[in-house]
Amino acid sequence: MFRIINLESISSLCYIPYIDFNYNKIMSGHNKFSKIKRLKAKTDAQKSVVFTKMAKMLQLEAKKAGGNITSPGLKAAIERAKAADMPNDNIDRAIKKAIGGNEGEMETIVYETYGPAGVAIMIEALTSNRNKAAAEIKHILSLNGSTLASSGSASWAFEKTLDGWVPKMMTPVPEEDVAKLEKLIDDLENNEEVQEVYTNAE
Repeated sequence: MFRIINLESISSLCYIPYIDFNYNKIMSGHNKFSKIKRLKAKTDAQKSVVFTKMAKMLQLEAKKAGGNITSPGLKAAIERAKAADMPNDNIDRAIKKAIGGNEGEMETIVYETYGPAGVAIMIEALTSNRNKAAAEIKHILSLNGSTLASSGSASWAFEKTLDGWVPKMMTPVPEEDVAKLEKLIDDLENNEEVQEVYTNAE
């Protein structure tokens, strides 16, 4: 025998929790959007640093070449800037600024230091303000527990080639020092005065 059940009487006795599925979707989307915004801001900041470095390099080579874009040095600098996705307008502006004579004289300065685990580090800066570059690099090193070394203190572990500073010997880095070394290098590379960083880390 079948029995008829009154659903209204059951619903009055039972509590059924309400779940707003759309809320989870909205909040998930909001969090994702926030992360995307933060990531974009970080990416834009990194691009700005890279473009500034590229502009300095273009200005240096443009002055050397007298603005002749067919010269090997300036041509290579333009190709490198394009590979970094630097807009053509920015490239042209940097070259014109250099040959206009209003830009300060660019010079390459090499700094030497030692990082975590005794890793030798060569820092190449391209700057129009020697004092500013030195002060900023010293500050970064001090924040990471390092100091500037005297000339020749670290360069003996490298050979200078057309491709930069190539290590003649490698220094093993213990696992506990890897993150520290990476942070030091990242901090240096994120500085607009620093053009290249070389290490002999294994």
